[in-house]
Amino acid sequence: MADYTAAQKSITATYDSDIEIITPELQKIQFSSSGQLKMTRPDKLRVRRTGGYTDVDLVYDGKTVSLYGNNAKAYVQADAPGTVEQLVEAIQAKTGAAMPGTDLLLSNSFDVLTSDVIEGHHIGQGVIDGVECEHLAFRGHDTDWQIWIQTGPQPIPRKYVITSKTVAGAPQYTLRIKDWKTDAIAAADTFSFKPPEGATKVGLDSDVMIEFDEVPAGTIAGAKK
Repeated sequence: MADYTAAQKSITATYDSDIEIITPELQKIQFSSSGQLKMTRPDKLRVRRTGGYTDVDLVYDGKTVSLYGNNAKAYVQADAPGTVEQLVEAIQAKTGAAMPGTDLLLSNSFDVLTSDVIEGHHIGQGVIDGVECEHLAFRGHDTDWQIWIQTGPQPIPRKYVITSKTVAGAPQYTLRIKDWKTDAIAAADTFSFKPPEGATKVGLDSDVMIEFDEVPAGTIAGAKK
């Protein structure tokens, strides 16, 4: 899977994600969102995420990253020359956004995924959205994770579950990937950001960055893998 995904120059997909939080009363609450991903290696990325507390569009053209929050009707921009992998690392470092699932797209995804693994097992077979998959489970020091990989000549990830063991109640993050395609992205403006009419440009400390997360501000979630 890691070799196959790293070899794809262009990737488009849709996804559904669920992230759990644990309340002070130890009740487990789940927040859900859906989105679309478009990526061309090494330096083009567009991600849309829509949920109950988030509606954002991230666009990266290799030089500038733009993040538009539909709820806030505002956007932030920053110079970020480099690659998609450097962008993900910078966002995680500067904003604290976990961005779980991005490790599946990295060119060195195998090294990143297994860096904390102390034990792994092939559980068996499973079916995700009607597609037969191989089910694997891994244990780490802080997180455990499972992955379902499509069988056959296209070993793509179909489902990814991260369990945070350092948070009481062991909340989980679940990612389901659909409509995976590796055809070249034809539209020339796919990775160009054009502010919607009436949108306001704001600073990096604005609510637009808060919208980038999948849960309301103030909640404590796991899935920091």
